[in-house]
Amino acid sequence: MDGIRFVRGDATAPQAKGVKLIAHVCNDRGGWGKGFVLAVSARWAEPEKEYRAWWRGRPGSGFRLGAVQFVQVERLVWVANMVGQHGTRTGSKGPPVRYDAIDECLAAVGSKALELGASVHAPRIGCGLAGGKWERVEPLVRQNLVDRGVAVTIYDHD
Repeated sequence: MDGIRFVRGDATAPQAKGVKLIAHVCNDRGGWGKGFVLAVSARWAEPEKEYRAWWRGRPGSGFRLGAVQFVQVERLVWVANMVGQHGTRTGSKGPPVRYDAIDECLAAVGSKALELGASVHAPRIGCGLAGGKWERVEPLVRQNLVDRGVAVTIYDHD
């Protein structure tokens, strides 16, 4: 696949030189306790702490579907908390993933990556607990990141 590198491994241990931005999807309910966020929290406390404070501070904090919070966790590593899923369970309106919100989040991630000169590293965002389909997410990654010149690595965990 042109422009996106797919590797086996852990997105919280990005395989690249320079500034790295780890992007992942969060829900809009303030919950942080399943899926990829557990790997993030196992490495750094700040992303969860900042996400919870951001959620608690709403409505004035800017926390909403489609919003992104950037948390610097190491000198050359940032985590992007992307609010791209509504709730945590599949219900009458389908899975919690919200493709329009992920699109908006990825546009912000692309701008931040360009500003920082960073590569972007992620699991198959929105395709785990959020219930999304990679064939719907991948074009959003291409449009918002790859087509803007951002190097992207997608990690499939063993």
